[in-house]
Order: sequence, then C-alpha cells, then structure tokens
Amino acid sequence: MLSLYRVLTDCAALPLRVLLRARAWRGKEEPLRLAERRGITACGRPDGALIWCHASSVGEATALLPLISHLLEDPEMTILLTTGTVSSARVMAERLPERAIHQFAPWDRRAWIARFLDHWQPDLAVRMESELWPNTLSALRAGAVPVLVINARLSEASVRGWQRFPAAAQEVMTCLDLVLAQSEEHAARFKTLGAPAVEVAGNLKLAAPPLPVEAIKRDALAAMIRTRPVWFAASTHPGEDEIAFEVHQKLALTRPDVLTIIAPRHPNRGLFISKTAADHGLTAKRRSLDETIEPSTAIYVADTLGELGTLFSIARIVFMGKSLKVKGGQNPIEPCHFDCAILFGPYMQNFQDIAERMITEGSALRVEDSAALAESVARLMSNNKERLNLSNTAKKIVTTGDDSLRRSGKAILSLIKTTAKNSGHGSDGR
Repeated sequence: MLSLYRVLTDCAALPLRVLLRARAWRGKEEPLRLAERRGITACGRPDGALIWCHASSVGEATALLPLISHLLEDPEMTILLTTGTVSSARVMAERLPERAIHQFAPWDRRAWIARFLDHWQPDLAVRMESELWPNTLSALRAGAVPVLVINARLSEASVRGWQRFPAAAQEVMTCLDLVLAQSEEHAARFKTLGAPAVEVAGNLKLAAPPLPVEAIKRDALAAMIRTRPVWFAASTHPGEDEIAFEVHQKLALTRPDVLTIIAPRHPNRGLFISKTAADHGLTAKRRSLDETIEPSTAIYVADTLGELGTLFSIARIVFMGKSLKVKGGQNPIEPCHFDCAILFGPYMQNFQDIAERMITEGSALRVEDSAALAESVARLMSNNKERLNLSNTAKKIVTTGDDSLRRSGKAILSLIKTTAKNSGHGSDGR
C-alpha cells in the first residue's frame, strides 16, 4: 500500500498543482504562498539548531505556543512551525514569538518533501497529535532526523484502518523515535500498531495559554448587548447553525430579548448563515461587516478570525460545535479559561479523554440533541448557581497541564542536544 501511495503521489504533481489553485480560489489556501505547499520558500534557514514543529490547525498550533516559548529560551534555537490551514497561518502571524518562523506544511509528495528538508535541514521533527504522513516520515528517517510525536492520539477508527495494512503501519510507526501520548488509552493504540517507544505525558492543550481578548472590542460588544441574556454557539459546522436557530426560537418564548451569537468554524460561511437565519424569520447581523447589534437583532454572526477569546469573555453560556451534527468536536479547553458554562454534543471523538473528564468532574454538560441544548441553556440562564459551579470547575482543569508541558519540553531538549551536536548545527552555525 505504501508503494502504491508513493507511486500515485509521485505521478500527481500536475493534479496536485491544479488542486492547490482550486483550493486557493475557494479561500482554503493563501494564493501568494502556494509554493510553500511544494516545499519552496523565500525564507533562509537561520544558523544554529532548528526544530521543525508541525500542527494541523489553529487549536493544535495554539497548544504548541507555550512549548515554543520554552524552547526559544535557548538563544541559539530556531523553531520552524508548519500548519495546514489559512486560519492557523493568520493566527500564528500574530502570536508566534521572535525566532519562530511559520510556513505552510508541504504536501506529502516525495519531491516536495525532499526540497523542503534539503532547505531547512531540521535537527528534530516534532509532530502534533496524529499527523503521520508516510512520505514525510520516511524522508525524515532517511535523513536521520529524529521524529517525536507529542500530545499523540489515535482514534479507534484510525487504528482499525491501519490494522488493515499491518506492514504499512509497522513501517510508519518505526519512523517514530518517541511518542508522548495524551493518555494510557492512546498510548496502547500506538503500541498496538508497533510504535517502538511510547510514554504517557498528558494533554498538552491543558497548558495552552488563554485565547487573547481585545479589551476595546469586548467593551464595544458589551455596550451593544447591554443586559440581554446571551448564549454562544462556538465553532459551528453545517447543520448546527439551524440547531442554534431552533434553540433561539425556543428560548425566545420565555426570554424575548435573548441574543444568540454564532461563530462558524469557517468564517466564509457567514453570509449563508445570515441568509438562513432570515429564512427562519430571525434578524441577523454580521460581525465581519461591522454591523451593530440592535434590540431587534436575534442572531449575531461572528464571522471573523482570532476573536474567540473576546467572544468567550462576553458569553457566560457556550456550546462547542462539531459535536451535534458533525463528529469530532471542537476544543472544549479553550473556554475553560473564561467564566463560561460549557456544553457540547455527544460526538467529541477528537477530544474524548478531556470531554469525559469534564463531564465526570462537573465542568461541562453533554447534550444529546437540539431539545436538550435548549433546555440546558434555558436552565443555566435561570440558575446562576449551577452556571457558576460549572465555570469555576472548568477553570481548575487548565491548571493541570504544566506536567505535560514539562515532559514534552524535556524530551525535545534531550533529543535536540544529541542531534544538533551530530549535525553541526550548534553554536558555530552551519
């Protein structure tokens, strides 16, 4: 299977270029940075040791920020961070510290990966969670670049998929020098597939800093909302916006001044959500157009990037999307830093461990459908004591991530000291 995969990707240069341009046209790629997907960059490689960190999207990249800051305490260290989404690139452009370089991740085609590695010559590759691309890992192994997977996780479905091709799984797993898993359960899955060195380090996302809050924007929002009861549907996916409309209409029967804020996971859906709200007889305003929240506004569509922290600071009741209609879930840790009562649906596979922990410890509520969501939001609006209990318990969870951060940092520094010395990328430069 891996041989077939390599042949297909080797032969797919032209179709992949066409796909990149199509994605750029749809807003899923930065048109001026498409070359980075083919391993081409205008940035020079700095002298000294360089660690290549890769995270798929905003949540994973944000979780890496404390670790990146810790590693950059060494003045001779450079971090190259690659991500795969436009939104993550824009957020990292604002939040990465000095001596950290962002690039779009090269697609998993051997020629493009080889070009990328030949230019950057990393001393260590750090992969976040489950980014296990075969050609990339094989090229790193061939170049004697150690690979560390941090905050590692594998779903049961992923394990079953790999087990259908055991030889391929074994080849990929033997490219991993060390796996630091989120939990014993995830560690066992990596071991089952043949990973040679697996440890449990906990969930690194618990150590992620709070999302930024822009005080001026927060105060302007608060002035528009005034004393209206408000709830927030965060990072929604198709199908969940309509659920939010249903919930709003049920809440409005007893609270006619209720305001529903919807932040779609993909902001380019803002116009569609606004039009769909109108189809439901609801007046909607869009944040991307700088529209004002008026007393008649029922739905406020926050179709912007990088403002979740500001919105969490305004709302006291938050539902995390991709958990009712679409499976996987969005990061429930992010609102834990704020005074939010947190709700999510039954489909939290991407955050299963932390979701179960939050339910068990009483720091979140799980709702099974739109009716349960409406009932829970209405109850929390009326029961301030329950809402405060949920938010206060949630805040305690994010104080437990320091151990994962410490263990991940220790593992990286241990590997980089050896590899930088062997590669000659130490203090004398290259």
